Parts: sequence; structure tokens; C-alpha cells
Amino acid sequence: MLFDTDILIWVQRGNTKAAKAIEDAPRRRISILTQMELMQGVRDKKEAHVLRSFLAEFDFRILPLTESIGHRAAVYVEQLALSHGVRANDAIIAATAIESAEPLCTSNAKHFRPVPGLELAVLKV
Repeated sequence: MLFDTDILIWVQRGNTKAAKAIEDAPRRRISILTQMELMQGVRDKKEAHVLRSFLAEFDFRILPLTESIGHRAAVYVEQLALSHGVRANDAIIAATAIESAEPLCTSNAKHFRPVPGLELAVLKV
């Protein structure tokens, strides 16, 4: 399962549904973009350490941005930005999920529904 950034933010805010989704996942993955977005949100070194510890404790595998992910994301932006408002960050996360053959767990389904072939695991938090 690839987790969208919003799910990890919900966990940080104490949301039990998001925490259970992560606990129940047999495999935990995030895009490198999600890691960067989370690191942008930390306010100090202590929070950065807590974030790194959380990702390590739950054995998250951080998937890199590859050429094929970048190409696929660029196609999504070109095809879906005007018609559906798909933005670059969401396109990269969606492309990472598809290229790694993982469903995407998110609470922002509207951001991802237009992406063809993307398997969504929508979490209502």
C-alpha cells in the first residue's frame, strides 16, 4: 500500500482511523515526494527525528522518483490539469503508486479519481 501524504498527517494529528490503516497494511510505502512534504512541515530537529523514527518503526519503504514515474506524472499533468485540476505533486504520487503496482491510500479521493488505472483505498477520516 502506498500512503498519500494526508494519511500520515492525519496520524500526526492523532486520527485513529489513519493510524489503523497504517498498522493493518502488510506493506507500507510512500513516495519520496511524501517524505519531502512531511519534512517541510517539521518545525525543529526534534520533530524531524520523530518523523524519521516513525517511518523506520513502521518499516515504510520510500520509493524514489524514477524516470518512468516522472514521465507518467508529466503525462497526467498534461492530460488532466486543465480538465480535472490534477496538480504536479498528486500526479507524482499517483504515478508512483501505478509504477509500483500499489493501491494508493488517501482521504483526498477527488485529487486522484481522474487518474486512469489508479487503484484507490479511500479512507474517510
